Amino acid sequence: MCVSVSNSEHYQSPLEKTTLTPKKSKRLNTQSSTELSSLSPITPEPEPKTELQAWQLPFNLQHCSRTLLAVVEPDSFRLHYGNRSFCQLLEIDSAYLCSEDHQLNIFNQFKSVTEISLEQLYRYHLLQQILSKYYHINLEFLQIIDQSVLVSPHFSPKKNNCFIRFWLNSQSCEINRIDPNLDEFAQIREQLELSQLKQPGKLAAIAQQLQLDNYRIEGMIVLEGVDVTLSEQKRLLIDQLLNRNLIRQRQGWEQIEQSLRSLFQANYGILLRFKGNKAKLSFSLDTNAAAPTVYNLETLKDSYLFEAAHGNQVMIIPELQRDFPTECERLLYNQDIRSLLLIPLVIQSHFSSSPEEQILGIIGLGSHQSDHFHPNDIKLAQELIPALITAFHFSTQQRLSNIRNLHPSVEWRFLQEAERRSWGLSPQPIVFEQVNPLYGISDIRGSSEERNHAIQADLLTQFHLGLAVIEAVCQAQQTALGEQLRQDLIEYITQIEEKITVDGEVRATDYLMTHLEIYFDYFCECSAEVEAAVYAYREACDNKHRCVYTERSRYDEMLNLITVSLQKSWNKWQEEMQKIIPHYCDVECSDGMDHMLYVGKSIDTRFSFFHLKSLRYEQLRAVCDCARTALKLKAEGKISLELAHLILVQHTTIDIFHDENTERVFDVRGTRDIRYEIVKKRIDKGVDLETQERITQPGKLTIVYSTEEESDEYQQYLRYLTRENWVESHVEMGSVAPLPGVNGLKYIRVKVIDASEEQ
Repeated sequence: MCVSVSNSEHYQSPLEKTTLTPKKSKRLNTQSSTELSSLSPITPEPEPKTELQAWQLPFNLQHCSRTLLAVVEPDSFRLHYGNRSFCQLLEIDSAYLCSEDHQLNIFNQFKSVTEISLEQLYRYHLLQQILSKYYHINLEFLQIIDQSVLVSPHFSPKKNNCFIRFWLNSQSCEINRIDPNLDEFAQIREQLELSQLKQPGKLAAIAQQLQLDNYRIEGMIVLEGVDVTLSEQKRLLIDQLLNRNLIRQRQGWEQIEQSLRSLFQANYGILLRFKGNKAKLSFSLDTNAAAPTVYNLETLKDSYLFEAAHGNQVMIIPELQRDFPTECERLLYNQDIRSLLLIPLVIQSHFSSSPEEQILGIIGLGSHQSDHFHPNDIKLAQELIPALITAFHFSTQQRLSNIRNLHPSVEWRFLQEAERRSWGLSPQPIVFEQVNPLYGISDIRGSSEERNHAIQADLLTQFHLGLAVIEAVCQAQQTALGEQLRQDLIEYITQIEEKITVDGEVRATDYLMTHLEIYFDYFCECSAEVEAAVYAYREACDNKHRCVYTERSRYDEMLNLITVSLQKSWNKWQEEMQKIIPHYCDVECSDGMDHMLYVGKSIDTRFSFFHLKSLRYEQLRAVCDCARTALKLKAEGKISLELAHLILVQHTTIDIFHDENTERVFDVRGTRDIRYEIVKKRIDKGVDLETQERITQPGKLTIVYSTEEESDEYQQYLRYLTRENWVESHVEMGSVAPLPGVNGLKYIRVKVIDASEEQ
């Protein structure tokens, strides 16, 4: 029997048609058995031999019913009876309930899923009778006892995903106060007014004040329930699919897939997505899942998945065959999938011109068993499709809008494309045409040499500590192996003093670990001097790197200070530059800081030539300020390194686009534009054509250009910078020696004025 009730509709159970009238809680009145048996449509049986059997007679009609029925003693909540469905749910023997010594408490068998619990509903039943009997307050219009509770079995691992909705029937109960003078509501009589009781939460608070030990309750409580597992699992899954916060999380789709597989008792979840003439198959419903299997659409023409997508019909594949003609189905077969439920996610778009453009994807649920899915699963899957489409719609938007370092100036285009794709339209490239590039770099001069010196100093310290250990061992005892280890360490020290290579750092520390440190426990037993030497070695290496890291740590801190200071200065200027005209800005920090700006009408339609010139001048001022930041750090003795600064000029525009196959936000498009990228990567190592000296110099700003027009424009900017005391008036000019694939570049170089020297 399927039962459902609401606040506006009274639920009448089958038991309301009978009269369950025993009034003693511990011993049942056998007089009522005649009444109960007379209501049965079958031939009346002889008077039962026990009182408990009198309660069982009306339930014989429900012996094969799906309804869950149980009789509970109100004082102790001890189970007195459960029909077959109820006992099967809790995995107990019905005969066990007939024994007098069992202590099965109904409240301990279930955990509440909804806000209201079985115990709270029980209190509502008592409260309605108490208020009616002692205070003449009728609560029937509030329908509080018509409520149901949603519970899940507590102690049954097999029933973890099982949901039961229970109603209570307390018609056979009679309630009497033990001490008439004890009134738990004496102080709150005004709260018992009907106008007060209608307020949210008021009844629950009053029900909790009931002093149950002052009441004698005669009769029995009847529980009537139905299994609502399927509908509840479906409701919870739909809630997950519509929960945007869950979908944003990395584990969100894992939870959704687990719920989906649980609902259909499936072993696998698969996802087929379409992009152009390709189809991507993933063994995960996460649209961002890595390493999908890619197929050409032509190879899927005979596939069940292709048929489901273009037919826009939920399909059951009762049995997959090993020799299926398409590679896709053979892959599924090799994954031990024997039957499939295919759910197409198709949007009926008014803007698409072909069926492919309407398909978001296909969700597949696979089972190890053939013929696992049945027609009812088709109906259930169809009910889930709207929520699934909504979830995939949002997930598609998130995939583009959540790109790392997505700048606000270009975010609108990514959101626009995400919206298009979420409605099943074919992907379009994200391109910004004819943008003006503004590139600059603040490079730490000699950073590699400085780090090598730090590595060299740390290794020499550690090897000398190791040498002290082995020399102490050789003094404590005669050992030929110890002498050889000593000679090895001396040779290693000589090599490190001469030169440190790129891989020398790792090889040196590995050598000490595998040829010296492994003997330390034994060495400590040789003498007190050896033990002291080992202690000194270990003390020096007591850090997360497990080696001497003093000089390298100082270098790392200095590099971090430079980077943070440069970023702080640049970000301050960037805020003002964005006020000129919105533009794309990307900053990367490694051995210094480089920035890449893109500005043009394709990014902001208000763009004009004046905006471009304003940005170019502000870029120069910002780089000069970064140079001053570095000069100040060096003057204060916080760093020993120096920085050189460069700006690359290009008057011609370029096209940039987002390549979804890379982690970069933008790449350049076209041979002419790629040349600009080549210059960017090599120009900071450029040298003067005549002197062969680096064109960038510490404390100076170098501007690299190609044409006389560019030279004139930037010399004008330099006059402005001189007027504002950013740079000295003396200008150095020269030609850049040809770079691989690039020649004809020239440069202008000026010294940046330290803020302390500014007049």
